[in-house]
Amino acid sequence: MVANYASTPLQRNMILGPHTSSRPPPYLFSSSSSSSYVKVAAARCRRSVVLMVKKPSKDECLLPNALRRNRSTSWLGGFSLGVDLGDSRTGVAISNGFSPRPLTVLELKGQKLEMRLIEIAEQEEADEFLIGLPKSCDGKETPQSNKVRSIAGRLAARAAERGWRVYLQNEHGTSAEAIDFMIDMGVKKVSRQRRIDAYAAMMVLQRYFESCGREAELVLPKDKALQEKIRKGPPRDPDFFPEETGGESLFFSDTTNTQLET
Repeated sequence: MVANYASTPLQRNMILGPHTSSRPPPYLFSSSSSSSYVKVAAARCRRSVVLMVKKPSKDECLLPNALRRNRSTSWLGGFSLGVDLGDSRTGVAISNGFSPRPLTVLELKGQKLEMRLIEIAEQEEADEFLIGLPKSCDGKETPQSNKVRSIAGRLAARAAERGWRVYLQNEHGTSAEAIDFMIDMGVKKVSRQRRIDAYAAMMVLQRYFESCGREAELVLPKDKALQEKIRKGPPRDPDFFPEETGGESLFFSDTTNTQLET
């Protein structure tokens, strides 16, 4: 099993499964500073699994998660946050490439909205935003598109500080798709009116993953230093990349009767 990026506790749980024992997690980390690969051996459930974690290149860090996952099915990467911007309400959805789901509807504007989106991304361990871009049925941008681009630009500057990326995704028709989806799911009319924005954000993500990220437009901050932070990507977890952070390899012994290498 080859994973290009697995930097957060949640992503490690996706690989290894949650650790519920009171004992230290039985991970074995060994690395070589001369190699671009880090061998991670994890012993769980009386077996050990050897993973190869590849460092993403600077150019790869600019690509959408959906495109990187399409190129390598074993790549895990971060979560994607879908955003449906409105005049007074903003819908938010989340996905890691499988079954996007609505999260919440925010009634915020300006800096408060931008900061809340950053907070949600941190909580959900997302490393990219997919913002719905209004377009007409013939694919042309509308007056609302300029407003969305302005908000996306400000959010991109905030996200870049953390190595995260912001993309624009055509959202034409996503509101109608969201209503049809909720009707099919049996959501009551009152709930549909209250949650439509979050489900529209979910449809933005659905469209993004269906196109494998090829239709997503990267929003780059004008500041060159922020662009470089995006190219470097989010900070790496010292457990997975100890040689980059000055950390030490960790080993917690455990009884293992079976060696499984995938």
